[in-house]
Amino acid sequence: MQRVNPLMRIVTATAFCALLALSPSPVTAVAGIVCGGAMLCLSRPPLTTLMKRLAVINVFIVFLWCLTPWSTPGQTVAHVGPLSLTREGLRLSMLVTLKTNAIAPIFIALIATMDAATLGNALSRLGMPQKMTMLFLFAGRYVHLLFSEWETLLTAARLRGFAAQCTLHCYKTIASLLGLLFVRCHDRAQRVHEAMLLRGFDGRFRSLSPFHLRRHDAAFALFSLSLLSLLAGTLFLPEAALAPFSNPFLF
Repeated sequence: MQRVNPLMRIVTATAFCALLALSPSPVTAVAGIVCGGAMLCLSRPPLTTLMKRLAVINVFIVFLWCLTPWSTPGQTVAHVGPLSLTREGLRLSMLVTLKTNAIAPIFIALIATMDAATLGNALSRLGMPQKMTMLFLFAGRYVHLLFSEWETLLTAARLRGFAAQCTLHCYKTIASLLGLLFVRCHDRAQRVHEAMLLRGFDGRFRSLSPFHLRRHDAAFALFSLSLLSLLAGTLFLPEAALAPFSNPFLF
């Protein structure tokens, strides 16, 4: 997967996720999970990292299941005190869960395996506004430096007896630390800008590795089109074929 043209990977991920997000059918979502698994088999990300990312995503799905089935109007299935569990709420929660677990593996396989510089350059080649591309590239490059600056300031405060408490003095100290962080970030931004100007920066980023279409890109395009056709075909299944999936407790 890392050898595939980044432009093609972004377009493919966008097409898959747009189709899955707009589809009202749980069958399409299940087929999307199968396609996401196929993409993961091609990219082969580290299993530990993959499971952590999927776990973080599904934590939010748990909150969805705690709220949506009880707040969506529709046919009541059960009562728990003053709350009513509705069939429409269950179906909606199930559909969102399936879509999330279909879209996430596709993005992990196609997008998350690219470094920030390659992704930013590919977005720029696809017509993304230059300012948004620059903002993304600088954020990916310097976010860890900002975190390091914050850790340095917080460590210095702790060495002087600072302890996080719910007091006015604690709030004032944190506000002062944030102000110092912004000042240091501004100074570093000026130094980086001056260094870039000295190296001939004219407002555009240029990659040393241009994107070219190769044979494996064509093979990946055919593979992606076949999976995309499979997903699109599930949208036109007859209602009789979708009947087994109408039960919200099926999954």
